Amino acid sequence: MNILGIWDGHDSGAALVQDGRLVFAVNEERLTRRKLEIVFPARSIDACLAHAGLAPEQVQVVAATTCDPAKTLGRLWPGSKERYYNVRRRKTTPGRLAALTRTMKYRMTEWSPGPMSRTISSIVLRRQIARRGLNRADLQMIDHHTAHAAAAAWTSGFDHCAVLTIDGLGDGLSATISTFAGGRLTRVAESSARNSIGVFFEHVTNLLNMRELEDEGKVMALADYSAPIADADNPLLPWVRVRDGVITTAWAGHAFRRPLARVHWRFANEQFAYLAQQTVERAVVALARDAVRLTGSPRLALAGGVVSNVKATRQIRLLPEVEDLFVFPHMGDGGLALGAAVSASVRSGDRPQIDMRRLDLGPAYDSQAIESSLRAANLSATCIGGNLPCRVTELLAGGRIVMWFQGAMEYGPRALGHRSVLARPDRADLRDRLNLVLKRRVWYQPFCPSMLEREASRVLADWTGGRNRAMTMAYKVADDYRQHLAGVTSVDGTCRPHIVDDGDSGPFAEVLRLGGKQWNVAAVLNTSFNIHGEPLVCSPAEAVDVFLRSGADALAIGSFLVVRPA
Repeated sequence: MNILGIWDGHDSGAALVQDGRLVFAVNEERLTRRKLEIVFPARSIDACLAHAGLAPEQVQVVAATTCDPAKTLGRLWPGSKERYYNVRRRKTTPGRLAALTRTMKYRMTEWSPGPMSRTISSIVLRRQIARRGLNRADLQMIDHHTAHAAAAAWTSGFDHCAVLTIDGLGDGLSATISTFAGGRLTRVAESSARNSIGVFFEHVTNLLNMRELEDEGKVMALADYSAPIADADNPLLPWVRVRDGVITTAWAGHAFRRPLARVHWRFANEQFAYLAQQTVERAVVALARDAVRLTGSPRLALAGGVVSNVKATRQIRLLPEVEDLFVFPHMGDGGLALGAAVSASVRSGDRPQIDMRRLDLGPAYDSQAIESSLRAANLSATCIGGNLPCRVTELLAGGRIVMWFQGAMEYGPRALGHRSVLARPDRADLRDRLNLVLKRRVWYQPFCPSMLEREASRVLADWTGGRNRAMTMAYKVADDYRQHLAGVTSVDGTCRPHIVDDGDSGPFAEVLRLGGKQWNVAAVLNTSFNIHGEPLVCSPAEAVDVFLRSGADALAIGSFLVVRPA
């Protein structure tokens, strides 16, 4: 059974599941080079088929998701999606009716799907998949939060758990709680789209003159720079309530902006971010507690855009009633294609076995493609072969910044040792150079470490093992190792680590081992291989282009090494 999951909204993409196993997944942004792409994922579909060597007629099922009226309208009139995309990403100026348009957009996205929107979405999607040659496939429409929940449940490794989805909104809902047992998901609570902590945080992001659906991580980071504010003095906390697994907000999402703007007027930006972050953390923790109580399971699997907030998920992990916690690595809407494919696989009678310990699920390139890209750019490269990790570690030890391109591209928003930019982790000056010169992003946004698992229990004060290895959660850095991880520790003393298996024999793990001998911790600063505002690089040509446009000192690509003069 070949099942193709697709998502044609924010961060569109496709995933291929064969006989219950995930074989390939990619998001459209990596192929069109527009960050958080919104178009129908035609290139992602073609990449899935090409990787598996499948003809379109060999796909039995195409699983798509979300058919609420707002999504359906975007499918009928793609220009409306494109207009909002360009305004949101600051590619064009908003018109005179921007405020009204924003209110109407949020109001419409709160509407639940009905027979008409389901029918129209199905008709439009059938036409689009037919253009890719998939006219023989059965089209299945999967509920938005069911897709999120399926992705979390079936990739968690739990045989029984509570599943919590929290995002902005989709198909009339903003959050759900389900029980996962015996291979079945049973929903026990849901919150309406009108009562959304995701939309609440989107408004906060926009009021801080950042891009909603993209810069929420910056708001979380900015909050660390506020002096603490007591809960009794936080005017936002009473606006969000959770009872029996259901969120209730003081205003509907479309009406939240004005009261938030009044509070923002009274507080500095970092204080406003702090108030909002605390509100989200309290709501998420309350939902998690209710999930444990309502399902009877102390193990939780999470998905949805709000759970990309690593400070909030850390608070869940620290709850005494939570025994184990898993955050789906591609937690936002970009992971919906996989969730839809998994849901359809279960419907077909399969019992999916989705192994997320490795996320190199995207395109890979051979040495010939790499050499061709280097020659086209007139770059003088040396073929290092198996000595590459040693040479790269020497460069890092000398304070150099190295761009790292190896193997297949990562699935999801994080660089995990395949498309990464590396530096030694103990140098705050290298962090600042990366932020201001190479990455060209705000100074207060921290970088993350990659480290061998054996180091986690030593350098992370609250590490107890677990399933969250892909930069999905914050951990406290032990006091004795703050200097060793000065370049990857936030001002509040936490970091968001990527944990690499001790037994990994790949070149990235070898860099960590060698680095441990140089700077006493088997870890590196690891950030995504891109210029800020652009997608992660996918191909060798893109890697070379970003290297030439950046201030990086070296490029390790395949078995080749390019080094700029000091």
